[in-house]
Amino acid sequence: MASDIEIARAANMKPIQDIAARLNIPDDALIPYGKTKAKVDGDYLKSLNGKDNGKLILVTAINPTPAGEGKTTTTVGLGDGLNRIGKNAMICLREPSLGPCFGMKGGAAGGGKAQVVPMEDINLHFTGDFHAITSANNLLSALIENHIYWGNELGIDQRRVTWRRVIDMNDRALRSIVCSLGGVANGFPREGGFDITVASEIMAILCLATDLEDLQRRLGDIIVAYRRDRSAITARELDADGAMTVLLKEAAQPNLVQTLENNPAFIHGGPFANIAHGCNSVMATQSALKLADYVVTEAGFGADLGAEKFFNIKCRKAGLSPDAVVIVATVRALKMNGGVPKDNLGMENVDAVQKGCGNLGRHIENVKQFGVPAVVAINHFIADTDAEIQAVKDYCAELGVEAVLASHWAKGSEGTAELAEKVVALAESGAAQFAPLYEDGLSLFEKIETVAKRIYRADEVLADKSVRDQLKRWEADGFGNLPVCMAKTQYSFSTDPNLRGAPVGHSVPVREVRLAAGAGFIVAICGEIMTMPGLPRVPSANHIKLDGNGQIEGLF
Repeated sequence: MASDIEIARAANMKPIQDIAARLNIPDDALIPYGKTKAKVDGDYLKSLNGKDNGKLILVTAINPTPAGEGKTTTTVGLGDGLNRIGKNAMICLREPSLGPCFGMKGGAAGGGKAQVVPMEDINLHFTGDFHAITSANNLLSALIENHIYWGNELGIDQRRVTWRRVIDMNDRALRSIVCSLGGVANGFPREGGFDITVASEIMAILCLATDLEDLQRRLGDIIVAYRRDRSAITARELDADGAMTVLLKEAAQPNLVQTLENNPAFIHGGPFANIAHGCNSVMATQSALKLADYVVTEAGFGADLGAEKFFNIKCRKAGLSPDAVVIVATVRALKMNGGVPKDNLGMENVDAVQKGCGNLGRHIENVKQFGVPAVVAINHFIADTDAEIQAVKDYCAELGVEAVLASHWAKGSEGTAELAEKVVALAESGAAQFAPLYEDGLSLFEKIETVAKRIYRADEVLADKSVRDQLKRWEADGFGNLPVCMAKTQYSFSTDPNLRGAPVGHSVPVREVRLAAGAGFIVAICGEIMTMPGLPRVPSANHIKLDGNGQIEGLF
């Protein structure tokens, strides 16, 4: 079979106006970026508010392994499958970040015959949203420094500037920096640092805002620093919120593209799930629910991160109520969770599959805690044997959940027709009784403990007195009703990335907490997780280049 990029280049893409027409979006509501991608005008989307919502389907997965799980591929394949069986369906995905694209993970537009296109555009600069977010973030940084330089009327304590710069690249050298060196003309030297753009509060705000007015309000609420008396200083006090909103005006509008089978897809926003909340924008999801009868969306990494935050943060804040969940697993990944090295995954090993199913079972149990019915999608690889596939189905049946083989990578929508039928049955059954895992009124530390104990199955949460005191101060300041966003390794239920399967009896160390007042959550940084990733020894960037015909090589 051809490579992903070869398949994408051979796609018979339709003009974006034709894709929009499928959703009854008029031409004058489109802002085209070339022939095959466009933004949809925010005023038009606002006009849809009175329409009924379609069914919301979340695609999540087991913990990721180097063997691959294919969550995005399955999301695309399911969207195509729903359309194949006669449903009016569209998908909502996050935008890929340049950091992992040039780092280790590669692109994020699906694969095989289940892709969104134009794939190269989506994985690179796309419509410029991430550049706008980066610019808005760093404009705020510049305004903070400028305010201090010209007399510091607000009384910013330079030791307590909490706002960090961002760049959409993995660059460990920027994690901790000293800025304003070089003399009086350059300001007052202090320590600072960079996060990756997808970990920025601006990214979270863009993805949780409901319209431009809400966006500006949230931007104004950002706490950038504290005075010596510990009182907070916001972006609004710096008169930064207006200019930041201007920079984000276009970026706030959802991006419309298509799948290989010419079905509609919104791709908008892209916070990581291991260091941010891991979901595409609320504006894209809410708009899609007005435009289609079925909306398939994904949340990043395993269900312990992406799905938990989708439920506890996005659904809580946006008033969304999902109707069904698809949990993606592969035989290969389950074998890795069962202790098989990557080099031996091609050999049949039913015992290892059964052992690794503990990881899948934990995710199934966790999803059930939120009151949403689930089905397991076994993302098919050619080396999977009938016995291994049957072992997964038998395991799921014991937990009262059906497992369906999905071969969308090789067959496109033909390979997800059965999965689509099962999803429709679940979504239409009325079985969903969604509720977040914890109430707003719990203390912030209790919320962290709830996630750690009920989702990760930890025995305890470890946090220094300074962390606990900080949480109490925020509660006293009126932020105690916010949800928590756990920044944790994606590879394990624990904070040890090498501890696979379904570990119990571990501890979750919280080494730092950050207040995202504009986004509306508290970030708890656990273990060794970094908000600015580094590059691997041999990054993907080393293999990406233009060939003799000017086409990109190595992106996939």
